[in-house]
Amino acid sequence: MTVNLFPAPRTISVQKSRLDLSRATWIVLPQGCSRRLRERVQESAATIGRTLNRQLRVAQAAPQSGEVLLEIRLGAGKRPEQGFELILSEAKRQLTAGGEAGAFYGILAVVQLIEQFGSTPPALTISDAPDFPARGVMMDVSRCKMPTMATCKQLVDRLAGMRLNQLQLYTEHTFAFSAHQAVWHDASPMTHEEIQELDQYCADRFVELVPNFNSFGHFERWLKHPEYRHLAECPENPRPGCLAPNNASIKFLEGLYDEMLPNFSSSTFNVGCDETFELGKGRSKARAAKSSTTAVYLDFITKIHALCAKKGRRMQFWGDIILHQPELVKELPQDILALNWGYGADHPYAKECPVFAEAGIEFHVCPGTSTWNSVTGRTDNCLANLENAARNGLKYGATGYLNTDWGDGGHHQTLPVSYVGFAAGAAYSWNLKNNRNVDLAGAISRHFFQDPTGTLGQFCLDLGRTPNRLQGAQRFNCSPIGLMMQRQRLPGGVVSKLTRAQFNRAEAWLDKLTTDLHSARPVGPDAPLVMHELSHALAMSRHAINRGRFRRFGDVGADQLRQELQGLIMSHDEQWLARNRRGGLHESSSILRESARILEETAE
Repeated sequence: MTVNLFPAPRTISVQKSRLDLSRATWIVLPQGCSRRLRERVQESAATIGRTLNRQLRVAQAAPQSGEVLLEIRLGAGKRPEQGFELILSEAKRQLTAGGEAGAFYGILAVVQLIEQFGSTPPALTISDAPDFPARGVMMDVSRCKMPTMATCKQLVDRLAGMRLNQLQLYTEHTFAFSAHQAVWHDASPMTHEEIQELDQYCADRFVELVPNFNSFGHFERWLKHPEYRHLAECPENPRPGCLAPNNASIKFLEGLYDEMLPNFSSSTFNVGCDETFELGKGRSKARAAKSSTTAVYLDFITKIHALCAKKGRRMQFWGDIILHQPELVKELPQDILALNWGYGADHPYAKECPVFAEAGIEFHVCPGTSTWNSVTGRTDNCLANLENAARNGLKYGATGYLNTDWGDGGHHQTLPVSYVGFAAGAAYSWNLKNNRNVDLAGAISRHFFQDPTGTLGQFCLDLGRTPNRLQGAQRFNCSPIGLMMQRQRLPGGVVSKLTRAQFNRAEAWLDKLTTDLHSARPVGPDAPLVMHELSHALAMSRHAINRGRFRRFGDVGADQLRQELQGLIMSHDEQWLARNRRGGLHESSSILRESARILEETAE
């Protein structure tokens, strides 16, 4: 008898006998449980009740009358806080968890069992706990796309349902700082009240909303304004992007932290500090010449660390720059938390993780969904990158796994394109050994789309394999589809090695995917939007291929391309506003509109 649970559990023993739960009407809560656990159990009871077509009741103590479907207990034995044991037998129907998070994850498993088997699940015993205590997703809300509150809450529900327990919103300029409207006025930023609301919504679902503000590099959105240029490492640059590592910058950051951080209940804070490309080339040039650019970097992030400690927050930071001089890692503050990121299938996690481990610095591995600069996603790179991070994170003692979802290049990919990475990351970070070969297609279809045909999960996996048909045009951290779609000038070098046969194979693949999409029957609350978004991704991909043909062989006319692109811009704007705020849309669309202008010039 096959039991399909997602994520797959650590151990499961399934008996041949089946239980009869047709008369069971009660779930019993543990004594003294919190409001949030009670509410999550009540939601699960309602879901089970809909499956069984009857009301399921939730009691705080064993009822005197009626049959119990499940009794929940807390804190028995030495089980980890997020771990649980589920026993369903004729003699016992009991969920024992190390803590309330474990009870939540256990009741989610019970819901899946009832959805699969109805009132006659098999007798079984499950013992489960995560590989990584911290398992999160970081969404880029600074490269154009700022999701609506409704989108954020729906995503939190879905991530929590896959046992993820952290969320970060990557922020450069998209928080409504009261004194800095010039920076965010056209970005539809998160307000103080919205962060407070989302923070509580996350906490109620056993998800920690970790504040995130990039505090060193990636400061372009600020430093482009004249009133902030004095803070730049290279103020004379046309588009400076790095703060000068001095006391004026620390004082400036402190003011930002004082306003932003109190809206979060988390005691952790991701200050970013990656890709400080200008460091050592401007105001800190003389200091870097005396020591090294990495030493200057270390000095400044140590000051940021002291600032975080002053605010009562534990500092997270991206680990790429300090790895330029691995011998300096041991000089980091010992309570700092390094985020070791890398997005290639073969990223050298096996080389980088030991650097932090041997220095005694706690670290998380941070792979990505491989969706940015792609339109379709890049399934094979995504899965290999996520597995690589989990495998080496486990081997070298990472305590967390942060799955990143970026929006480089205008954030032209739609949200469902990221579901492959979200699901795989949730599975691999929960238990890599038993989830390497988990049924991702089925899990995505059920969890994100409620598609009884099971089609949409496989569709998303296959959509991300469209770039495989264009071998020879691959580039790091992007796909040929994304490059041909996003480049302002028509692609030359990207397509110079492609053949007509490859373009034909890619088009035939999209024909297959179109047929597959039409056979899907999602019934989730956003089902019509999902079908629109995925149809839009297919249309964008077809247009990208036509652009490649135009550049490589002249097979497609500029007039046709221009007409296609005009329709895509309208579709892009429409689906964007269904999930996201208006801020950033003009910037994203302008990349497509610039392509249309180039096509008009070509036609003339």
